[in-house]
Amino acid sequence: MALSRQSMTILDPIENRPILSRMGLPHSEPPAFVSRQVADARRFYLDLNPPSSAKRTVVCGGWERVSPDYRIALRDFPYFCLEFVAGGQGRLSLGGGSRDLHRGVSFTYGPGTPHAIATDPEQPLSKYYVDFTGATAAHLLNDCGLEPGTCLETGDPERIEIAFARLIEAGSHHGPNQARIAVLQLEILLLEIAGARIGSPGQGQSHQTFLRCREHLDAHYLDLGTAEEAAAACHLDPAYLSRLFAKYANESPYRYLLRKKMTHAADLLDGGRRIVREVAADLGMDPFHFSRVFKRVLGVSPSEFARRRDGGKR
Repeated sequence: MALSRQSMTILDPIENRPILSRMGLPHSEPPAFVSRQVADARRFYLDLNPPSSAKRTVVCGGWERVSPDYRIALRDFPYFCLEFVAGGQGRLSLGGGSRDLHRGVSFTYGPGTPHAIATDPEQPLSKYYVDFTGATAAHLLNDCGLEPGTCLETGDPERIEIAFARLIEAGSHHGPNQARIAVLQLEILLLEIAGARIGSPGQGQSHQTFLRCREHLDAHYLDLGTAEEAAAACHLDPAYLSRLFAKYANESPYRYLLRKKMTHAADLLDGGRRIVREVAADLGMDPFHFSRVFKRVLGVSPSEFARRRDGGKR
């Protein structure tokens, strides 16, 4: 007999047995849909029996390093699921196709989506996952181009790992807004993956070139004054660098440089270590031009920023 939602126990949706307290503390046995073929794992459980009226609910999630014998084959699944491969090698069968699994691959499935996953026993998979449900869950996946049965390559896997780590932290931190924060982190994660997806094989190489150039600009933005200087430092034609940034960053290299510089200027002003004139000199700009650029990028003038920092005292 299923217990009511007001009781202290939630039932496993597959085996109809208690597995999770209402306080979010997992029992020793994970639910039936969680594989036991793992060598190490970090998991959280929120609500495995969410109300049918819920718009969007994170059920559970985590990270796992699988055992060398890991192999699953499912014709159905109770929730929508997103998985992201952080390391190792394996093979996925999904949506009538099959592909290799390696770091940077993401895939989705859900109710009525047959899938099979097998690890390479010599290089066991490590992967993140999140299970979620609700009336608008499918719409969220579709809006991000990640409908169930999707498998894609993502660039910048470190960024995806950070997003997953924040989701796991949100799901593990008990509090009155835990479930709501987890849903917001899920939305951020899906948008990050959608934005980092790599389509054709040729796009993969161009995305890696973009990441290399962005990393160089992040390290040397104070020394670069123009887009031409940035392109020369990255050993690329300026027009090609502009196309890369337009495609993957939705802004020009010069705009990216200005935003980095103005963020740095804001840090200096916020710390009270420099006045506006000194910060402008540090960036090689006259104070008037610096003030115009600062306001254009950050929305307020440097003097207004300083006043807000001091609580309007000056």
